[in-house]
Amino acid sequence: MHTLKDAACGQTVTVKSLAGEGPVKRRIMDMGITKGVEIYVRKVAPLGDPMEITVRGYELSLRRADAEMIIV
Repeated sequence: MHTLKDAACGQTVTVKSLAGEGPVKRRIMDMGITKGVEIYVRKVAPLGDPMEITVRGYELSLRRADAEMIIV
């Protein structure tokens, strides 16, 4: 099982499912990250946190803790 946190810079991945519960999962879904959507990893900060992604045509910064909940 791979998560978005494991994705390399420049890679495009497809979301298989979301882990997590309640408000955290809801917040991720509100960002437009849902099952079946493609995510392009634009940049990863030197220490790995945060990572910049492109999802549904807009750019987003995501913490590693949130990226771990996105199964790709």
